[in-house]
Amino acid sequence: MGEVGIIGVGVMGFAAGRKFLESGWHVVSCDAAASAQEKARQAGMEVAETPADVARRCRVVLMFLPGPGQVMECVTGPTGLLQTAPPEGIIVDLSTVDPGTTCRMAGLARDRGVGYVDAPVLGRPGSVGKWALPVGGRPEDIERCRRVLEVVAARIVPIGDSGAGNKIKLLNQMMFSAINAMTAEMMAVAERIGVPPKLLYETITSSQAGTVSNLFIELGKTIISEGYDDPTFSVNLLCKDVRLAIDMAKAHEAPPLLASLTQFMNETAQAQGVGAKDTAVMWRVCRSFWDRQQV
Repeated sequence: MGEVGIIGVGVMGFAAGRKFLESGWHVVSCDAAASAQEKARQAGMEVAETPADVARRCRVVLMFLPGPGQVMECVTGPTGLLQTAPPEGIIVDLSTVDPGTTCRMAGLARDRGVGYVDAPVLGRPGSVGKWALPVGGRPEDIERCRRVLEVVAARIVPIGDSGAGNKIKLLNQMMFSAINAMTAEMMAVAERIGVPPKLLYETITSSQAGTVSNLFIELGKTIISEGYDDPTFSVNLLCKDVRLAIDMAKAHEAPPLLASLTQFMNETAQAQGVGAKDTAVMWRVCRSFWDRQQV
């Protein structure tokens, strides 16, 4: 089918890479973690040493990175994409970063004749192929990478110029944080008042209640199974996302209330040392918080 580069083969990047392989594409990957590199190699991806090596090989390069700092280093660093990306190349950032970072990176890329698109993922790793991508960037750049994005996404939604896709993703993460926090608190309260969390979960998910969302189903299942150590989405990443969302809102004189409260819970979880675990672990944070208040 073709060749695509992927920088960052963690949970989301690996899911995308495997989808490309299944669809007959050749994948050239790169990741700072040796374990991620080895996993990609075993899955059938070609492994490159640096982002520059990937850009030298692939016309379209997708980034799945933890945050703004990693994106900037990947694009502009001494072994970054812009060192070797050809004028007809396209860099697509599927990470969750702030619009300002995207605008700066897009400007630098365009100065060198390289296209730049922000297309953060709305979807979970298991739904790859059905993702929705709110996309920011020049229409001609979006069209040049559309065929690649259609492998992992069922919907590609042009939102506006550079950074517009990031705005949609950060707003979505504010909602994720609220659902995550409320699910955690509800499960913890249930246990405290003598209702087994498993019974609560099974009762609600078997109903037609309007509160039953896909995210609640996933979080509740993780809480019941105590499966926090192989996270679909970590507390650390959620903290980063919501911080960026709050900063974006404040920059437009719209300081959020509920998002700030859920961020307090997220940061409390980090302070308790569970930042690397799945966000569902938050219910333990509620329990420990109450226990400390009684000391």
